[in-house]
Amino acid sequence: MKKIENSFVVTGFVPKDAEIRQFTNTSVARFPLAISRQEKNGDETSRISALMSMEAWRKKENAGSFDQLTKGTLLTVEGYFKPEEWSDKDGVKHNRIVMVATKFYPAVEKEEAPAESEEKPKKGKK
Repeated sequence: MKKIENSFVVTGFVPKDAEIRQFTNTSVARFPLAISRQEKNGDETSRISALMSMEAWRKKENAGSFDQLTKGTLLTVEGYFKPEEWSDKDGVKHNRIVMVATKFYPAVEKEEAPAESEEKPKKGKK
């Protein structure tokens, strides 16, 4: 049987400062990450963007890494998906997927390539 890996790596901007909560032995930071990519449809190129909700847990003594989670920071985030289920006061079941960040670090900025260089060279028959 093949092993299925539950992990992700994504790069984006932190659009607002993280919300940090401190508990007795741990701290959690919840923050959005703005991601985007270019899509080409014929001659038209557009940027598709989305906000992803992240959370990161640290032992209290390691919470200093949360200092990076400030508005405008370009980060690469690594982590895993955590499903959550709960019932509300009316007994209605809900679920969501939480993206848990196990690592985050400053991303290496890449220059955007012109749209022409993104096309693959065409192979011609001889």
